[in-house]
Amino acid sequence: MDELGRLKRLPLRMYWKNEAKDFTPWLAKHPGELGEVVGMDIEVVDTEVAVGRYTVDILAKDTGANRMVVIENQLERTDHDHL
Repeated sequence: MDELGRLKRLPLRMYWKNEAKDFTPWLAKHPGELGEVVGMDIEVVDTEVAVGRYTVDILAKDTGANRMVVIENQLERTDHDHL
């Protein structure tokens, strides 16, 4: 039988020091985990995609619903620039 562990809250910056260079690439490599949490079948199309004067962290597709998805991730509190 596998042993169970304990969940422990850790500082996010301990693992992802820089949001764009560390967290976004990690998230793009693990779309299944994100999709599981939000109830979508996510397939990453590209990262850091220019949209007008803004940049989208991750452009993805919800293959179950056949629609595009914009993922704007943050490690800190959100602000109006990220909405």
